[in-house]
Amino acid sequence: MRPCTEAELAEAIRAATAPVAVRGGGTRGQAVAGAVLETGGLSGVRLYEPGALTLVAGAGTPLAEVQAVLAAERQRLAFEPPDLRALLGRTGVSTLGGVAAENASGPRRVQAGAARDAMLGLRCVDGTGAVIANGGRVMKNVTGYDLVKLLAGSRGSLGVLTEVAFKVQAVPEAETTLVGEGFSPEAGLAALRSALGSPFDVSGAAYAGGQVLIRVEGMAGSVAYRAGQVRARIAGDWRLAEAAESAAIWQGVRDVAAFAGKPGALWRISCVPGEALAVPQALAAARVPHEALWDWGGGLLWLACPEGQGALIRSALGARGHATRLRGEESSPVLPPVSPEVAALQAGLKAQFDPRGILNPGSLG
Repeated sequence: MRPCTEAELAEAIRAATAPVAVRGGGTRGQAVAGAVLETGGLSGVRLYEPGALTLVAGAGTPLAEVQAVLAAERQRLAFEPPDLRALLGRTGVSTLGGVAAENASGPRRVQAGAARDAMLGLRCVDGTGAVIANGGRVMKNVTGYDLVKLLAGSRGSLGVLTEVAFKVQAVPEAETTLVGEGFSPEAGLAALRSALGSPFDVSGAAYAGGQVLIRVEGMAGSVAYRAGQVRARIAGDWRLAEAAESAAIWQGVRDVAAFAGKPGALWRISCVPGEALAVPQALAAARVPHEALWDWGGGLLWLACPEGQGALIRSALGARGHATRLRGEESSPVLPPVSPEVAALQAGLKAQFDPRGILNPGSLG
């Protein structure tokens, strides 16, 4: 199914008698069983007001098309959505609705927030075929349920997005990345926490293989001052990467390029930054070879390791965070188990928005 209008989508969902697998471009998220319902026909930028920093587009609009429209006005999506096609071995075209449905957010989340924080409004069709609209084109306080925040990251399990509105951001005049070499994991993660805890408005904080990466953006004079202050704050061997070199570094971090094409299992772990070493230390103690890359100041861990380590990973992580299997190890659940309280909340939401349970079944865990 590939509806071209919201009305066609609503009719297709009302007529469905079996599970439906909602798909944007198929570039991110887990595969689910069911008849494929593609959103690519719901495409096109509906409204763009550069002066108001607002963009509205169909959910099936290619992300690259949106980025090109914004770039022409020196604007961008501040949350830096990743392109994980090479990492996950997929083809296809990433869509704006897929970004919203996965709440897909890159390194700048530590400063600008996640995709859901930039979403102003949406339209969707729920599991009964009813059309729902929430939010608008401006950021304001409203009464009632914030369905924008609820639907962002719900992976198509509560409703199929048809249109999304985003707040956008001007591209800054300058960016600089401090590149520190020879840091141990403990020292490197401590450096990231120190930078993020400073008043110097860091917009990227990552660590891998002994290398610390700290980004600052803004007006040229301000960037030079803040980069110098961060450098003076943290002892180490630092160099500065400017402009295009800095952008290329963070594109690699954003897309986890270091792990693209590597064999074995791949895990994405969200955790408390102060506990970011727990899983790698447990793997090291068990003599399991692995590679780790930390983003978000240690709050996001990308882990590449051999198959069969899922139980060890989740045991070592415990209540410190959540481990999602992105690739390999098919016997291990994709999503982590949830508490009975969270499971009850998810079931209640599913019953409200998709009482027949046909939209992307199993994608919430």
